[in-house]
Amino acid sequence: MDCGILTSKTVLLFLSLIFWAAGAALAYVGSYVIKSYNSFEDFVSDKYSVIPAAIIIGVAVVMFVIGIVGCCATLRESKVGLGFFLIIIMIIFAAEVTAFVFGFIYRGRIKGDLEKSMSGIFQKYDDVNTETHAVDYLQTQLECCGVNNITDWTAIPWYSQHNNSVPHSCCKANATQCTGQLTQLDLLNTQGCEAKLEQMLQDVLSYAMLVILGFAIIKLFGMLSICVIACRSKKNDYEPLYA
Repeated sequence: MDCGILTSKTVLLFLSLIFWAAGAALAYVGSYVIKSYNSFEDFVSDKYSVIPAAIIIGVAVVMFVIGIVGCCATLRESKVGLGFFLIIIMIIFAAEVTAFVFGFIYRGRIKGDLEKSMSGIFQKYDDVNTETHAVDYLQTQLECCGVNNITDWTAIPWYSQHNNSVPHSCCKANATQCTGQLTQLDLLNTQGCEAKLEQMLQDVLSYAMLVILGFAIIKLFGMLSICVIACRSKKNDYEPLYA
């Protein structure tokens, strides 16, 4: 069997088999990105920032189905099936490129988005409303305090109304003696939340973009393999996989 044909068939069969694993991985990444954004949705005013994750999950669902189609088309040596496989791969490739571009765009907008929303939410802290729960969750999870640093609380009404103290969510983990007074800086987290949240969202989105890029490269090799088989088939009959 022609080495090029054999290699192309092997690549396609391998590509078909890894579609399931790739689909599972993409579904996990997409879900993780959405979960990360939803955890801090009060601070992310641009709801369209989850578009890349939604695209990833959509692609993952399609990939499970396409994995079956590609495997059958390769094993049965179906030119129609391989043609359909090529079209689907091209569509998925385009979707992944789109997700990558969206991710790149929103990655640069995260800082500005947070700056617009965080200060206003911190100002609404009152121990009762939803903003209060969002701030406490943020400060506890990221071990931070205030927008830029702990001193931001001195300009928030809640601070003066509670004996010049910060919320207990600013206390370090296991700091049982922490009262929230600024005289106990050794028991308080002093770093601001904006920088930490921005870094976390940047890391999550960068990880998602890296996964998208990796799978897009695999699709590119798959398209090239189908083209090789199609070009050779014009001169020779499609040879059995195990000839």
